[in-house]
Amino acid sequence: MRTLKATLLALSGAAALAALTPTARADEWDKKTIITFSDSVEIPGQILPPGSYIFKLADSSSYRHIVQIWTEDQRQIIATIVAIPAQRTEARDYTTVTFDERPGTSPMALRTWFYPGDTTGQEFVYHYRSESNYAYGGGSH
Repeated sequence: MRTLKATLLALSGAAALAALTPTARADEWDKKTIITFSDSVEIPGQILPPGSYIFKLADSSSYRHIVQIWTEDQRQIIATIVAIPAQRTEARDYTTVTFDERPGTSPMALRTWFYPGDTTGQEFVYHYRSESNYAYGGGSH
């Protein structure tokens, strides 16, 4: 009987200790963030209409700068973007995004995304073809 009580006490203690042990949140690994845009925003390769989107890093341990953009309900992936590391000197306690202005009525382009508490974030790279290359036959078709 004593052995049974001691075993139950030990198991209860182990369960309590396991419950109190901090666990890594999935959000910290994949940096899952809900971002809402009130206007259209350019991302590499497309324009996002106003709305809420989930930004998170792809599950890759070899390169931590692959950004996936999902619909708010996470039923559809909108884009997978290979970003480059962006650095800042001070971490902030909130999500930070920066934008580049575009000429005319073009939507602003998403430039960087930093997860709360991080000094390393994601910088989005845009590749534009020069129209003058096409005029002289220098562009690829």
